[in-house]
Amino acid sequence: MHLIVTKDSDEIANLLSKIVIGLVNQKSNAVLGLATGSSPIATYKLLIEDHQTNKTDWSNVSTFNLDEYVGLQQENHNSYHYFMEEQLFKHLNIKKANIHIPNGLGDVKQNATEYEKLISEHQQIDFQILGIGSNGHIGFNEPGSDVKSVTRVVELSKETIQANKRFFASSQDTVPTQAITMGIATILKAKNIVLIATGKNKAEAVKALVQGKVSEKWPCSYLQNHPSVLILADQAAASLLEQKS
Repeated sequence: MHLIVTKDSDEIANLLSKIVIGLVNQKSNAVLGLATGSSPIATYKLLIEDHQTNKTDWSNVSTFNLDEYVGLQQENHNSYHYFMEEQLFKHLNIKKANIHIPNGLGDVKQNATEYEKLISEHQQIDFQILGIGSNGHIGFNEPGSDVKSVTRVVELSKETIQANKRFFASSQDTVPTQAITMGIATILKAKNIVLIATGKNKAEAVKALVQGKVSEKWPCSYLQNHPSVLILADQAAASLLEQKS
């Protein structure tokens, strides 16, 4: 595990975008695991700028998103299908057939099973981008998630629902209570993993990730057992670490 503490979130975006661009240029058919939420938006913006300026070719790249809410139509502005299309995909020359996001409608348990199978058919994700919840969740693997868990339907914790409330226009009742997420075991199969952490509210989770014991209480701590993990944390997110590097 390697930790880089940055000045701010812009520095994280600059570092991460350079890594992704380098990988895509080196391996034209790279398989990327992508995240949603506020953390990767600045990185996605830089990837778009690079594509427009340098014509980096995404035509043979495949992507797998970590998760999707259960019950939201794809055109819903709060769905991750909509987020990814607006924040990244429609600005690149990536093929629609190469974009994979869990389907939160219909038989969601079957959808989760099929998504796990689809990931396996691509052999291995080359580079998985993760965010982190204040309670240590990665993807939507909430505290209590088993290290052997695969893509599945999960109940979102009250803490996660509350945190997501800011993205929804009306009352908390409109915030989905379930999601489809890659499992811990699914995530750990990736060849390389980078986790982004920004803000003081992520500091306790980052401390558990970097310096805590591996425990289902902090799902992020499972990453300690992966051979290639890079953590990009701003100063606020790293503020509780005993030693910064």
